[in-house]
Amino acid sequence: MRIAVPKEIVPGERRVVLVPSCVARLVKAGAEVIVQQGAGEQAAVADAEYQAKGARIEPDVRKLFAEADAVAKVQSPAQNESIGVHELDLMREGGILFANLGALGGLKDRDLLDRLAARKITAFSMDCVPRITRAQSMDILSSMSTIAGYKAVLIAADNLTRMMPMLMTAAGTVAAAKVFVLGAGVAGLQAIATAKRLGAVVEAFDTRAAVKEQVESLGGRFVQLDLGHGDAEDKGGYAKALSDEQHQKEQDLLAKHVKLSDAVITTALIPGRKAPVLVTEDMVKSMKTGSVVVDLAAERGGNCELTEPGKTVVRHGVTLCGPLNLPAELPVHASQMFSRNMSTLLLDLYKDGSIKLDPGDEIVAGALITRDGEIVHEPTKAAMAKEGVR
Repeated sequence: MRIAVPKEIVPGERRVVLVPSCVARLVKAGAEVIVQQGAGEQAAVADAEYQAKGARIEPDVRKLFAEADAVAKVQSPAQNESIGVHELDLMREGGILFANLGALGGLKDRDLLDRLAARKITAFSMDCVPRITRAQSMDILSSMSTIAGYKAVLIAADNLTRMMPMLMTAAGTVAAAKVFVLGAGVAGLQAIATAKRLGAVVEAFDTRAAVKEQVESLGGRFVQLDLGHGDAEDKGGYAKALSDEQHQKEQDLLAKHVKLSDAVITTALIPGRKAPVLVTEDMVKSMKTGSVVVDLAAERGGNCELTEPGKTVVRHGVTLCGPLNLPAELPVHASQMFSRNMSTLLLDLYKDGSIKLDPGDEIVAGALITRDGEIVHEPTKAAMAKEGVR
């Protein structure tokens, strides 16, 4: 089986889907890996490193796609402006695609779905790999969230008008910055750990009381909200949406802590829904001049009411950062982690020289979006039906 690794073409994307060490794993298993010339350049990987691990370098992108039985990518296929053709149209009909299609809550990109169906592509969305023990090493969401949480604190520190740590100097004592992290998932926990390493005083909030121990183990103080009866966590480990009454309680509690914080880092997401607004304009107004909000939910609308996705702006004296695709800003380690996730999935499905799909396999059932010209992903079908799309 031939697996193609094209160069990512989405603006700002610097990762590569497979690094040489993972190429070696696939080659050892019997697969042929073809890498587009220069695919790893922005992740500091030279073509010669791929060749040393058994990959073949292909300069012609059309030939790369045409020869491949399966294509592995970081981003969803897109229009390749350099040759005027969409990447899906370059693939073999009936080929296999592995990429982050953003289908966790149900893929709604009708054009992409139509193209996948028209080419009879067997498409896997990496973000939909279920959070089960067997698939932990395939979980790109956890890997990339780790990087985003780390980078968010660096962005906050870079934009703050003060230092993070407490310092005792001849010029007097400098108080430590106060950092408030909203959401204690993978990104939030990494943000807590990074802020603590920089010397900040850290508080963290999450509707899931079960994460209290994890927050405290990293040196953060857990801010707890009494939601009454009921579980605030779904079976996938994500926070559930709150009722109107619970949301108001949440807002009242957050307002008190946001006001006293020098930096607020928001990470709250609910699969398939717009990011919940946790930080209102009034909360921003209450913050000290020179404070910072870094909104990791910017791609889904933002946890802060004033976030402008992809921009850094100042409102009411507070710097608001809405970064997009943070993992691409640390492409070396992001590529290594993504590659390990991707290659583990490929090897799990690779049997006797080809990709074998068992519909009863929990991973296949969770991550397979289209097959034989049909949409087979239940959340995607449900999302389309909800919006009246057939």
